[in-house]
Amino acid sequence: MSTETVETEAGTARITWHRAGKPRLVLAVGHGAGGGVEARDLRALAAVLPGRGVSVALVEQPWRVAGKKVAPAPKTLDVGWRGIWPTVVAPGLPVISGGRSAGARVACRTATELGAHAVLALGFPLHPPGRPEKSRAGELLGAGVPTLVVQGGNDPFGRPDEFPAGGYDLVEVPYGDHGFAVPKRAGVTQEETLEVVTAAVAGWVASLG
Repeated sequence: MSTETVETEAGTARITWHRAGKPRLVLAVGHGAGGGVEARDLRALAAVLPGRGVSVALVEQPWRVAGKKVAPAPKTLDVGWRGIWPTVVAPGLPVISGGRSAGARVACRTATELGAHAVLALGFPLHPPGRPEKSRAGELLGAGVPTLVVQGGNDPFGRPDEFPAGGYDLVEVPYGDHGFAVPKRAGVTQEETLEVVTAAVAGWVASLG
């Protein structure tokens, strides 16, 4: 594991690399508006994917590096993501643009522009909780590259059955909330739930070629 800082027009970003021995792809993945790269799913992917030939770059947006509590406007998040892109493509490998929650929206909005190989959307916030009329489906449907959505079955930002038909793959994480936490009554452990996430992503990545 190694860490580097990257100067962007939105401020200083930070990338923590979990490198594969013989990588064939890079997954650059950003965090959401309510947390950082310590999110359980991001850490799980960083632990598993390098063994599958995928180097993982956990990207901290400038606002998090600066210690701020509130995420900036979406366009500022996009500026930060564009700023780190030259660093994640520097190894010369295809790059999957990924993120959880707000980070997934960033990945979708910028994928075509940046030449992303594919998009991984973890907990895509289809709408604000209780506001299904405020749909962000256009961002997902406009990604323009192969896309995988991994969505909790009880995500208040959009349950799997709320997603529109489109040219993307969707994997449901049973009982999972927006952060893939599961209640004790679900009968599955948190570790088993994270295995659902990592297995889905690893299988999808393998199918990309």
